[in-house]
Amino acid sequence: MFEEVITTQSRLREIVGMPSHRMGGKHIDHIDDICAKYIAASPYIVISTRGSDDLLDMSPKGDAAGFVRVLNEKVLAIPDRLGNKRADTFDNLLVNPEVGIIF
Repeated sequence: MFEEVITTQSRLREIVGMPSHRMGGKHIDHIDDICAKYIAASPYIVISTRGSDDLLDMSPKGDAAGFVRVLNEKVLAIPDRLGNKRADTFDNLLVNPEVGIIF
C-alpha cells in the first residue's frame, strides 16, 4: 500500500529533519501568562485520559469562555456538568492521573 512504512525514530528524523532550537524548546511544565489568557478565552476543550483497560478516552466539554479556571501554575479547575453520568474521565483519573487537554 505504501512505498515505505517508517518504524524508527532515526528514519523519521532522516525524512523530517530536526526541529529548530525555537521549536525544540517549546515545552513548558507550567501554565504561564500566555497559556492562562488562552485558557480564559477558550469555550471548548477535549480532555484525554487513559483507563484501567489501557484505552484512551476523549471527552469534549464546553461552556462560556472562561469556564476553565487557572488555580495556579500547575492546577486547572474544570467544572463537570450533569450529563450521561458515565464519569469516564473521573474513573480514568483514579487509575491513571495523566491527562491531556486541547483548548
